[in-house]
Amino acid sequence: MSYLGVGVSPGNVPVYHGTNLKVIDRRVRVAELVLRCLICGLSVLAAVLVGTDTQIKEIFTIQKKARFTDMKALVFLVAANGITAAYSLVQGVRCVVGMVRGSVLFSKPLAFAIFSGDQALAYLNVAAVGAAAQSAAFAKLGQTKLQWMVICNMYGKFCNQIGEGIAVSLLVSICMVGLSCISAFGLFRLYGSNKAKNNSGW
Repeated sequence: MSYLGVGVSPGNVPVYHGTNLKVIDRRVRVAELVLRCLICGLSVLAAVLVGTDTQIKEIFTIQKKARFTDMKALVFLVAANGITAAYSLVQGVRCVVGMVRGSVLFSKPLAFAIFSGDQALAYLNVAAVGAAAQSAAFAKLGQTKLQWMVICNMYGKFCNQIGEGIAVSLLVSICMVGLSCISAFGLFRLYGSNKAKNNSGW
């Protein structure tokens, strides 16, 4: 088919992939920003719930104060949530700056660094939640064979708030796993686009 006497071959019709790439990148960037903000908020909430939880129990004339520092797993959980909150805040600012500038992430080293950081934080959170959940189970159920008593019978309020903190930390872990999938998509998309260019001869 020709228009105004100019013939156009079907094989020479220009195809623009840049617009589609920017649309996909914008949607991924918005999803990433929402997840990072959610993770930052939930991490702070979990750290506050666990870190500020105390309960004083009076046994005869002796007062015993339960704190999160009494269990190393809870200290690990608070530290992991603090690191995750700070990291998510920094990465969230990066996402906002990228969206304002309208730039598309084409740097492989930066994409690999983001992917590695997200993976490391995801593993850190899963490990912290697992350790805290195991310690909480011992505190809630005890261990008769080792003669470990049920701590939560004496410190009910303390255990309930710790449970809430662990539940919020579990949500953080799930969000971090989803975020690492997004960053993996962002990284492998760069390698996929180079492969397509090489196959097309450009």
